[in-house]
Amino acid sequence: MKLSTIPQLARHANRLREVVTILSKYGLADWISRHEYEFAKGLLKARDGAVLVDGTTETRIRRALTDLGTTFIKVGQILSTRPDLAGPALAAELSSLQCDAPADPPSAVRSTVEAELGGPLEDLFADFDVKPLASASIGQVHKARLKNGEPVVVKVQHRGIENKVRTDLEIFLGMAELAEHVPDWRRYRPRATAQEFQRTLLRELDFCREERHLQQFASNFANDKTVRFPAPYPELSTSRVLTMELLEGIKLVEPERLKAAGHDLEEIARRGARVYLEMIFRDGFYHADPHPGNLLVLADGAIGMLDCGMVGRLDERMRDHIEEMLLAIANGDATQLTAIITRVGFVPPELDQAALSTDVAEFLSYYGGQSLSQFNLSGALTEMIEIIRRYQILLPAGIALLIKVLIMLEGTSRLLNPKFSLIELIQPYQRKLLWRRWSPSRQLKKARRLAHEWEHLAEALPRGITDILQQVETGRFYVHLEHKSMEPSVNRLVFGLLTSALFVGSSLLWSFKVPPVIGEVSVLGAAGCVTSAVLAFRLLWAIRKSGHLDQRS
Repeated sequence: MKLSTIPQLARHANRLREVVTILSKYGLADWISRHEYEFAKGLLKARDGAVLVDGTTETRIRRALTDLGTTFIKVGQILSTRPDLAGPALAAELSSLQCDAPADPPSAVRSTVEAELGGPLEDLFADFDVKPLASASIGQVHKARLKNGEPVVVKVQHRGIENKVRTDLEIFLGMAELAEHVPDWRRYRPRATAQEFQRTLLRELDFCREERHLQQFASNFANDKTVRFPAPYPELSTSRVLTMELLEGIKLVEPERLKAAGHDLEEIARRGARVYLEMIFRDGFYHADPHPGNLLVLADGAIGMLDCGMVGRLDERMRDHIEEMLLAIANGDATQLTAIITRVGFVPPELDQAALSTDVAEFLSYYGGQSLSQFNLSGALTEMIEIIRRYQILLPAGIALLIKVLIMLEGTSRLLNPKFSLIELIQPYQRKLLWRRWSPSRQLKKARRLAHEWEHLAEALPRGITDILQQVETGRFYVHLEHKSMEPSVNRLVFGLLTSALFVGSSLLWSFKVPPVIGEVSVLGAAGCVTSAVLAFRLLWAIRKSGHLDQRS
């Protein structure tokens, strides 16, 4: 453990104590659930009154994160986008995490808006409703009206939320640092994962990012009248206040209201999914939370998209990986698909590649024989994630997020049309992707990138070789060897030598009757002999059990 971790955790001792207490409570519930202590089970309850041991492990994790508050709820929501890390069951459970945070009082909202926008509230807006429409983890939303009479919504960050989030993130990073030293957790790269969560959360605290997302979405769909994003007002927006156009309509979470209003639910499902596929495969920049509560149908039939704080991006290299995967799946090539998975993901050293290839082949043979009308994309993606997780392979965050979005997108679409098939809409994009992959312009661009990388290597290689030769000439060249498997053997050898020395020394004390003596027996000698016998037994037991003194096989 890094020494810097200790003051980092000690600085927030009270909050750390609260975190540990809540986590211990839910861990204790897991222990009690295996026993028949009914009286104790009823005593352990969550904040909502539910008995802790009644739920599954995934449910208890969700409840624990809810009890821990804003930061851990957001971490859970981000973790829900990583089914390769959390597993499909936990990711699905965490997808339902919501934070109905208490709203700030009107005086706090007024002071935040006025401090950020630099003027009295009455001079900034013709009307501002201090009663919020909703209050979430990071901020709350208020209805307002501009001086020209246009209705808007104003998203205001909670007072002091940034300090709370940064405090919890320090604790979270400290706990991740400790988890690096636990063998069962190390394979999940807790430090790197915690740092990824930290970057995502801190970005979400900056409302300027959401403003830029809205502007980019509007630019990408400027010629498409079937989709609308709320237009931001930069002159009334800062990093803690975001003023946007008010979009009013019926949310997709209310299909009965949509049907009563005369909307064609099947057409809405197709149109909404097509918009998402355009964002993903055409632009490489997409709305990453297709929850039915974030999508609504406007009066003119256009689909409005809310909450654009979380987005996904596909760079050129990631697109290459996705295209290669689609090509391998289309050809039913299990060997190629296995090679791509192991090249793209973070692979453990002890990976059984032959077994992985067999599981991938079975996966392709099962889903490859299904017709498009019967194909369950979300089921196929979930099973693929299960295979990847079974072999402890971690996918890049961008690909894991894309898989999660496709699963959510099909689920949201089937809320409107139970027979909806996302794979049918993806087919044309797959052909476009494969055509674009072999287009002359794409090949030229790839050749330029490779030429640039080779040029960089040609410049760096002579300099690196020169540095190595200079170190050799001056005697400053060192080779560091690390024998990972020798440490237990060395420990066992040293332990045996110390035990032997203790026995020999104690025998001499006993034979020379070194005082104190009881009945002609040296107390120190006898005690040493007994101790050495116990240590020798421990050594033999450890060797018999695992061959190691300090760890089990």
